[in-house]
Amino acid sequence: MPLLNSYESKMINEVTKFLAKHPIQYLATMGLDGKPKVRPFQFKLEDGGKLYFSTTNDRNVYQEIKKQPYVEFCTSGENFTWLRLSGKIVFSDDLSIKTRIFEEAVPLIQSFYQSPDNPAFVLFYLDEATATISDLSGNPPKEFKL
Repeated sequence: MPLLNSYESKMINEVTKFLAKHPIQYLATMGLDGKPKVRPFQFKLEDGGKLYFSTTNDRNVYQEIKKQPYVEFCTSGENFTWLRLSGKIVFSDDLSIKTRIFEEAVPLIQSFYQSPDNPAFVLFYLDEATATISDLSGNPPKEFKL
């Protein structure tokens, strides 16, 4: 895995802090019926410049992102700030990342899966990711390629 340079690290850090500070994001997908779907989601962690999320393989969202992997997340913060994060979903079976997510997760997540190697526990990150942090100050948005 390539090391991030200081500029890339700064960009990822700013986006990661925003996501961590505002723990509920909304994921927009294209539904299996061809209509847009939006649901609450939660950022799990960053590793090597990749932003990881998880789901379970028995939900519609899993089928939706398998069929159409380009998605967008959005979350809002204080003072009318918001972050939009888009990219292509890449699934990962990295057990070390799954274990970290499982150990850092709220007890509800642990009760769903019982173990990080549960095959229903699906891990993914965003590739070709872009993030935009905006506000109503009149200043231009901050844009990041991750």
